[in-house]
Amino acid sequence: MIVKTFPVGPLQCNCTILGDEETGEAIVIDPGDEVERITTVLKAHSLTVKQILHTHAHFDHIGGTGTLKDKTAGEISLHKEDLFLYEAMGKQAELFGLPADPEVTPIDHFLCHGDAIGFGKGRVIDVIHTPGHTPGSLTFQFRSSEKEKGLLFTGDTLFMGSIGRTDLWGGDFKEIIASIRTRILPLDDKLLVIPGHGPSTTIGQERKTNPFLVNA
Repeated sequence: MIVKTFPVGPLQCNCTILGDEETGEAIVIDPGDEVERITTVLKAHSLTVKQILHTHAHFDHIGGTGTLKDKTAGEISLHKEDLFLYEAMGKQAELFGLPADPEVTPIDHFLCHGDAIGFGKGRVIDVIHTPGHTPGSLTFQFRSSEKEKGLLFTGDTLFMGSIGRTDLWGGDFKEIIASIRTRILPLDDKLLVIPGHGPSTTIGQERKTNPFLVNA
């Protein structure tokens, strides 16, 4: 199993490549920018992109999506409730004083809570709807054989020591706390969390030390 996570773009969004060494199939999560860097990693490991997944549709997580699809033919997937944000990528970037192409590439698949995305040999990503940061925010749980550790990609819902901001379009503080309490904290404490920005953590660490969650 190939797992490559690295920050991209001016806001340092964590982009992750998950690759199956046997089949060469790959999933790319949140290609916010630096597509050449992403494709260089894919080529170095002889990987072919099956799907391009998005935890949500803020511009720093989707900025490289269209270009990556053009280069790899990977299918674009996100939650339908974030479509309005996806289509307003240019306006979003303007709010931060950053340039962005106003044209967007059509979505191939809309993801729903409970979906399971298969790739490679027996590898699965479970889709968990965790609204609050945005209406369509998703968390992705990777699971495979017992020999491979599970991974949780929380986007901007849960960070090490913090949670996602809720003062942007469609944000809701009560909703994000409810999402974390009901759909993330019940997971295994040892599960490695890879957030949308910053360092990795675990469910257990956040349950014990995150100031937003210590009483959850």
